[in-house]
Amino acid sequence: MAGVTGQSEGVSTTNTNEVSVPVPAVAVRPSIRPRTLANVHDALYINAIGDPARAPGWEGGACPALVTWLNAIAPQALRPGARAAVTCCGLGDDAALLVDRGYDVTAFDIAPTAIDWARARHPRAAQCFHTGDLLDPPSKWRGHFDFVVDVNTLCSAPNRVAHLKGVRSLMTSRAILLVICHGIDEASTAPGPLSASTLAQAASEAGLTGVGDISDFEDATGPAEPPRRLRGMFRRASSA
Repeated sequence: MAGVTGQSEGVSTTNTNEVSVPVPAVAVRPSIRPRTLANVHDALYINAIGDPARAPGWEGGACPALVTWLNAIAPQALRPGARAAVTCCGLGDDAALLVDRGYDVTAFDIAPTAIDWARARHPRAAQCFHTGDLLDPPSKWRGHFDFVVDVNTLCSAPNRVAHLKGVRSLMTSRAILLVICHGIDEASTAPGPLSASTLAQAASEAGLTGVGDISDFEDATGPAEPPRRLRGMFRRASSA
């Protein structure tokens, strides 16, 4: 099980690339749609009505903790042009960053409105965005990716182990998974920020093994009060 390190980080990634996107007519009465997981998540983006600041988890650009990892660790850990998957990609800033860095990116979200919005905001990377369910991905995605990025999604997952098993299903036998999420001190099984021990335990139960320590730090580039972050690298466990 992975250990924990403490640190602080800072990098500017602000992206004010706000693009107006059409709001589907169903946004007027989202309650008429069946209450599926996809529709619940899609309603969050519909109700943002074209304002990125109101979209779930948007941080004004690519996640700073991803940027620093790509700068410091990725050159030694990943081959150039590696096949990368971005889970639950939202408005697409992290995926667009990876495209700009030369990775072969597939980014997906269960919310169709999020994908439409991501394509509009990042036209150069539009072809990499797809509607998809992490818990039931297409067969062509299974075991396909060298690098999987899961940013700020595990905190809201109803079942963290199931979520990480879905992530693991995308990975090749030698792939790297990078998990970035909001952190807290105490362990908790409820949706929300995770402790490092909770993240490590959920990963282990999902058939993943830690690579090095889980970083635990205050992100000085976040909102007015710096968010606490966890960042951990994982691989498929040999017995999984």
